[in-house]
Amino acid sequence: MDNTSVANRAKLRTGISIFFFISGFGYSSWASRIPSLQQQLHLNDAELGVVLLSLPIGLMLTMPVTSKMLSYFSSRSIMFFGITAFTLLLCLPGFTAYMWQLILVLFFIGSMRNIIAITVNAQAVGVQAMYDKPIMVTFHGIWSLAGFAGAAVGYIMVYFNVAPTYHLIGVSVVLFILTLWFYPSTLEQAAYGQSSTTVFSFPDKDLLKFALIAFACMACENTMYDWSSIYFQKALHAPKATSTAAFVVYMFFMTLGRFTGDRIVAATSIKKVLNFSGIFILLGFLMAVLLPYIYTAFIGYAMVGLGISCVVPLVFSMAGRSKTLKSGQALAAISTVSYLGFLIIPPFVGFVAQAAGLRWAFGIVSGFGALIVMMVARIKEEVEAAEVLG
Repeated sequence: MDNTSVANRAKLRTGISIFFFISGFGYSSWASRIPSLQQQLHLNDAELGVVLLSLPIGLMLTMPVTSKMLSYFSSRSIMFFGITAFTLLLCLPGFTAYMWQLILVLFFIGSMRNIIAITVNAQAVGVQAMYDKPIMVTFHGIWSLAGFAGAAVGYIMVYFNVAPTYHLIGVSVVLFILTLWFYPSTLEQAAYGQSSTTVFSFPDKDLLKFALIAFACMACENTMYDWSSIYFQKALHAPKATSTAAFVVYMFFMTLGRFTGDRIVAATSIKKVLNFSGIFILLGFLMAVLLPYIYTAFIGYAMVGLGISCVVPLVFSMAGRSKTLKSGQALAAISTVSYLGFLIIPPFVGFVAQAAGLRWAFGIVSGFGALIVMMVARIKEEVEAAEVLG
């Protein structure tokens, strides 16, 4: 722990927590209105899959740009730019009248989301260095809590038939005010300087199992963001409000898992938690598919939320101890592969749904839970035994 005063450390921790909250609340607010926007633009499932593909493409293509920006500017300045642009772009989906317009808006939202993710985490790492105890998982828990809150507000908006336009404008205004208010409470950091590190790197043989676990988890996570509400509407024929409530249930249990994960790992082990995470994801999706009723699907979504909650942070914790690559290189390699899951699978769900129905699509996605279990079984006992969070 450094010599920063207790009051200043608390101020910085609060400031960065707010920016995690802004990121999570904004993204989940957009995700809660996907069914409304699909109806507004009269998109079928395949067309929606194409639309949703634009956001992760924007995210992936901006990775080298963000890396270059960090060579010249502080993470604080870039974070402010990304958050400001993100809140302005969040106003626009409700105004789109054509499919291409929504694709363009989501591409830039994805770009800003990448900038936010990298710089907010860079700020969090700086604040973590001021503490003796681990606080990084808590920051990610705050993101999930914000996501749950954004989904809950989205449910209220849908219940009272508030148009996405007015809903998202209101969210944008509030988040922009929070940005201006808490920006002075963020961490001053120097630019990283020129680096020869490759932006897009891929895992070696030792890291491949970790990469596949992260890929599978991200595939399931983004499928839930993009398709969970639509599944309730189209496969279960649920009302709009109930469909949005399903997304809220998923976000609640993912948040719960992130705030309790550290204690569960301390009582068991990372490997056991990852194994049960894969089982929960597999059984949760299968419950929603094989028992296509509202209450059983709610239970399934809760299981998926718990299963997804801790996987990526725990995989990063393990991969960061790679003996073949430096910590930063290992995490970059894992991130590259995991974002491919974020990129490829949700549009694939749309194409399968258009051809065979959403139940078939969700049934296929359940297989990623089984993949996680298979890859966890390959983790060597000596590696697992050496892990310590914090």
